[in-house]
Amino acid sequence: MKIFTAALGTETHTFAPLPTETKSFEDCYLVRNGAHPEDIHMIGMPLVIWRNRAEARGWEVTESLCTFATPSGITLKSTYETFRDEILADVNAAMPLDAVMLSLHGAMVAHGYDDCEGDLVHRVRDIVGSDIPVGVELDLHCHLSRQFMEDVTAVVIYKEYPHTDFEPRAEELWTIIEGTLDGRLNPTIATFDCRMIGVYHTTREPMISFVRKMKELEDEEGVLSVSLGHGFPWADLKEEGTRLVVITDNDPALATTMAEKLGREFWTLRDVVTPVFDGLETAVDKSVHGSGKPVVLADMADNPGGGAVGDSTFILKELLDRGERNFAVGSIWDPIAVSIAISAGEGTEINLRIGGKISPESGDPVDVKAVVKKIVRDCIVDGLGGSKRNMGDTVCLEVEGAEIIIHSSRCQNFSPTTFTQLGIDYASKKVLVVKSMQHFQAAYAPVASEIIYAAPGTLAWDFSKMPYTKVARPVWPVDADPWATNEERPW
Repeated sequence: MKIFTAALGTETHTFAPLPTETKSFEDCYLVRNGAHPEDIHMIGMPLVIWRNRAEARGWEVTESLCTFATPSGITLKSTYETFRDEILADVNAAMPLDAVMLSLHGAMVAHGYDDCEGDLVHRVRDIVGSDIPVGVELDLHCHLSRQFMEDVTAVVIYKEYPHTDFEPRAEELWTIIEGTLDGRLNPTIATFDCRMIGVYHTTREPMISFVRKMKELEDEEGVLSVSLGHGFPWADLKEEGTRLVVITDNDPALATTMAEKLGREFWTLRDVVTPVFDGLETAVDKSVHGSGKPVVLADMADNPGGGAVGDSTFILKELLDRGERNFAVGSIWDPIAVSIAISAGEGTEINLRIGGKISPESGDPVDVKAVVKKIVRDCIVDGLGGSKRNMGDTVCLEVEGAEIIIHSSRCQNFSPTTFTQLGIDYASKKVLVVKSMQHFQAAYAPVASEIIYAAPGTLAWDFSKMPYTKVARPVWPVDADPWATNEERPW
């Protein structure tokens, strides 16, 4: 057997000000032919798993491009087409193939392509033909177009947010594709549109129980996989929204019935699955009155993992204006300030203007007199599930006891290693400001007295007021009752 693998992904915030270009991928993660570094990105983990599984069977593997860009605005057309065409050329060169397995994101948008994953998979299908299994692993913040679902043999989506389960999901997809190649399985897929837009943290109820139920249903006879595609609500495109996906073994009726039953159940949870985000002053009020272990103040609206720039100053300015100093900020993307601080050198006191550079949603720059406490070149920190992330050149600034991290490569805060790599004793702080929406939760929950989610910023959280123009209607919460009519949304 001959297996082809590749990975291409980013998560596109179509309203974000910063475009995604080729350098965005190069700065985050880009390898070819399986030449992964020791510090592997999570987008590449499935490819390593699939290679190991295939080689254990004595099967041949051709690994093509593996690349990911920190989420941002719409991807340049030339960037997407260049990467796509490289993968397609490698598919052609590797023919004949017995299977194709792709690690994608599911919410990549480029100029001229609202559905990059659907476009890529359709072109792969054109090359390999209708009989070759094509399996895809997706992030749960994915968009599922009709074209995409028609072209895949199997799609397995992360179940957890934060994404702590991308490795078991890769194993799950391998099991389905392996069984298909062995002639033991015949995957049939059904998709149900929940007619919802939202953000759902699987670390809290009722999402904990809903994920558990999906896993339990996978133990039933004939059921191969159950997934919930949350959708990425900061994207304006037709396919936006939450969908249930069920894969059965040669039983389309069971897949359809189960997907609809689960999807309608999820609809009934709409008012309680979306977390509450506080306004700026309320969030800071709560955080500064904590005691004992640090309060983690999640700057979710400036999360680079969701397409925000990562340079907003709203929370930093509020804390400084209140006279608070026992806090640490991890971290602010500001390559210019980083360059100035590095030129000054460790131990030097300098006047510096940080953050607030890209758009009104970044806030105003903050002027500080700071000591350059520590400089780390190409700062590697922990990501999710053993993966690693590069923050680029990174600096810790000390401002009257407050410690502020600035860095040169956009990256969200996944773990306390963001602080410890810069010499910060995070456990001694009253408040830890982390620029992340939810991926920080797995590593920070054990060390925090409380976690508070704060706005404002690029990632606006009232989806009923988003300036959507392409999203298919009706859909909640833009429409109060999308089930008032039985007519399906355009898909």
